Amino acid sequence: MTLAEFKELVLSFPGTVANPHFDRTAFKVEGKRIFTTLHEPSQSVNVKLNPADQAVFCTYNKSVVYPVPNKWGLQGWTTFELAKVPRELMLDALDTAYKELFEK
Repeated sequence: MTLAEFKELVLSFPGTVANPHFDRTAFKVEGKRIFTTLHEPSQSVNVKLNPADQAVFCTYNKSVVYPVPNKWGLQGWTTFELAKVPRELMLDALDTAYKELFEK
């Protein structure tokens, strides 16, 4: 998946906007929290999942999808290496994170 493909995909979710966030681009729904961030230099994204969903997505390939290696990772933030992730998997992860915004 390319950076452009990722941006198009994440912005296809209703109400999603992009804003600068430190060295990343953050994607959120207006009035809700951030559900994913893009780090263009490393071509990776961090997606906010609940811990159970994080465990499931990490079974894909632990060198491609893995918890952020700090306390954020313990909260469900999960890194996806874009160049190595199929579109369908990325779509599923984004959909999962997006829906979680509305369950709380």
